[in-house]
Amino acid sequence: MAKQWMVFAAAIVLVLGTLGSAETTSLVTFVFGDSLAEVGNNNHLPYSLARSDYPWYGIDFTGKKATGRFTNGRTIGDILSEKLGASSPPPYLSLSQNDDVILQGVNYASGGAGILNETGLYFVQRLTFDDQINYFKMTKENIRVKIGEEAANKLCNEATYYIGIGSNDYVNNFLQPFLPDGQQYTHDEFVELLTSTLEQQLLRLYQLGARKILYHGLGPLGCIPSQRVKSNTGQCLTRVNEWVMEFNSKVQNLINSLNKRLPNAQMMFADTYSAVLDLIINPTVYGFKIGNTSCCNVDTSIGGLCLPNSKLCNERKDYVFWDAFHPSDAANVVLAEKLFNSLSSAPTPSLPPSLPPMPH
Repeated sequence: MAKQWMVFAAAIVLVLGTLGSAETTSLVTFVFGDSLAEVGNNNHLPYSLARSDYPWYGIDFTGKKATGRFTNGRTIGDILSEKLGASSPPPYLSLSQNDDVILQGVNYASGGAGILNETGLYFVQRLTFDDQINYFKMTKENIRVKIGEEAANKLCNEATYYIGIGSNDYVNNFLQPFLPDGQQYTHDEFVELLTSTLEQQLLRLYQLGARKILYHGLGPLGCIPSQRVKSNTGQCLTRVNEWVMEFNSKVQNLINSLNKRLPNAQMMFADTYSAVLDLIINPTVYGFKIGNTSCCNVDTSIGGLCLPNSKLCNERKDYVFWDAFHPSDAANVVLAEKLFNSLSSAPTPSLPPSLPPMPH
């Protein structure tokens, strides 16, 4: 059981594939999330203001072209997938309904997305988590048409699901003084709203057949450049980080509860908060020089993204951050390795007795 769980832990975060003793067996993987996991869905939303399909994004990606990834190169998912010689699942909005690639997995992640539907409203267009789940439901129906109901249920039960969402609910909602949620709710009330909404979303995914789910917890948002500029001294915002740790703790408790309540549920919470914080605070330990500001000279007053007229740093590999929100390619390499190692060495959790797969 311990070996099987380690295999699942590695597989679910690698976004594509599972580790076997003799060979690598591909798994279907569905990715949900925000700009940290997006691979190009927002390119297909003509009115979206949360886009990265222009220079200087992608300058260090294959072909040196922007793909819709919110970094200068690869996402953490890209890097981990490369470990297995696999490609990351393609963006959902780039596919046709009849595309056979859906049988290998899809990426629904969208820059600006949040757990709450009101999060990121000022981006005009983005796929909220609810939108992404709706698209997954449509994907499952298309899979059913292709291979039949029984095979589709089996595929979805055995697939892996990666979820990385929640940062925008803070950065582009609760922490914005001109938006109502930050004024309407105390943080205790807001985090309860987030976790109760997330619970219903995870339950809906479970009802659609998801069993093996990895939820990637939030990093120290108070230390990203877009938040540091709010400090007179440029330091991390302690209160924001405390809120993030409270959110992570409540989501971890939620996932533990769901595992106990739902037959065959194998949900995991990946806590990389400390690893990301250490990288930001001690960049030289990891070969970086600067962890408090971004390589791309961004204007946080108009969003903090790396616009085509922005000035870049001389050495991109020296910076932990690419823009005001997102890690650089070099930082993602470090974070991917930390995430992989933490999950590979994770202790075997106590799970309820396994029951035969249930069709949904």
